[in-house]
Amino acid sequence: MGVEPEVRIAPATAADAPVLLALIRGLAEYERMTADCVATEAALRESLFGARPAAEAVIAWAGGEGAARGEAAAAPVPVGFALYFHNYSTFLARRGLYLEDLFVRPEWRGRGLGKRLLAHVARVAVDRGCARLEWSVLDWNEPALRFYRALGAAALDGWTVHRLTGEALARLARSR
Repeated sequence: MGVEPEVRIAPATAADAPVLLALIRGLAEYERMTADCVATEAALRESLFGARPAAEAVIAWAGGEGAARGEAAAAPVPVGFALYFHNYSTFLARRGLYLEDLFVRPEWRGRGLGKRLLAHVARVAVDRGCARLEWSVLDWNEPALRFYRALGAAALDGWTVHRLTGEALARLARSR
């Protein structure tokens, strides 16, 4: 059996926009939402690394194992990512962190990378004094639901997510 490559988690940079976009498209495919994925490299660079970043992302990179022993290291490959942003609780009068996306390429699942990415985001939340870390899960995604339950996450019964987009959002914005 081969040795598992080293994995490092690092903040994404503007230069990583193509990598992030490829991972986001992988997530869209997994979630059966490829038609909804209209993100571009330019839009990611602007929204994540522009004058007013809307969110932050980290990328899990695998490879480079051998460099510490003086061997030729394989080029690291992106194997997953997490994207998150701050939200706010009026009841707690403290900010929290919202995990928008967590994705590990299918061939890299089952190696603890999802847990490592989530733990990284949890450390960010704790280090920043956040009151909580929250995320949504598609109700059909039983592997993800099992994974989150095993970590101690609790589903919020009684809460339903609502969303306004497109013309419905524009129509409400025009109303008085």
